[in-house]
Amino acid sequence: MGTRCAVELWSDDRVRGEAAIEAVFTEFRRIDALMSTYKPESELSRVNANAAREPVRVSRELYDLLATSAEYSKLTRGAFDVTYASVGYLYDYRKHVRPDEQAIAAALPGIDYRHVQLIAEGPAVRFARAGVRVDLGGIAKGYAVDRGIAVLRDAGIERAMVNAGGDTRIVGDRFGRPWVVGIRHPDDEKKVVLRMPITDAAMSTSGDYLRFFDEGGVRYHHILDPKTGKSASKVRSVTIIGPTATRTDALTKSIFVMGAEDGIALIDSLGDVDAIVVKPDGKVLYSRGLEPPK
Repeated sequence: MGTRCAVELWSDDRVRGEAAIEAVFTEFRRIDALMSTYKPESELSRVNANAAREPVRVSRELYDLLATSAEYSKLTRGAFDVTYASVGYLYDYRKHVRPDEQAIAAALPGIDYRHVQLIAEGPAVRFARAGVRVDLGGIAKGYAVDRGIAVLRDAGIERAMVNAGGDTRIVGDRFGRPWVVGIRHPDDEKKVVLRMPITDAAMSTSGDYLRFFDEGGVRYHHILDPKTGKSASKVRSVTIIGPTATRTDALTKSIFVMGAEDGIALIDSLGDVDAIVVKPDGKVLYSRGLEPPK
């Protein structure tokens, strides 16, 4: 998954607890093998290689996550779009490589979630045009976290935390106390903007400080605006708290692209999620459910 993953839990039986942790990592490895764009043999890589030419049969699991992704694209009016990879593959943040304007313009027509045609019979996936690439990096880690929690619940674990990069889900509490999760400062990993008590909830954070490089006073990072193929710049970080990590993962990317005011308006309309947004000037905005009392 290209990120640090962690599992923490309580169990009266150490062997049983360690077996449950290993079961979560086994599930993570299975999902990574299915959906990684870094593995040429993965099911998603096979879709990217062939779906512009012909329908590609896929597992029900991948089909369903692509369908869920399309739902978030519609909900956010395209701010969330897994076809961002049609331009995104041109960036290499470790090597400080970015496409020029001409390359972006040539690849940008490939970004449109409606290019991904889902065929229920099969199930199968087809791309409506050449040049389309899909990357589930904006939702698959959250999905993997939810699957990890399901594995732990099946093992009878009642108090646990599963984390994959910026996506976390918590089951239960810490014997009468909530879990406390910090939101890091965008410019200093040793500082936190605030700490949140969490019980039986998911929380995801996306920021411009995770995969990036700076050049000429501009920060190039991995959260691309589907309309431009360039790094979104309206906010510095977004944290979403909600019922599942799949949902919070997808919505953090969406709000990051939409910007603070429009994004929080969307969150307030949904009813089951809350948001904390750090703007470029350092101001922190909250959705209605988290606003401090006046």
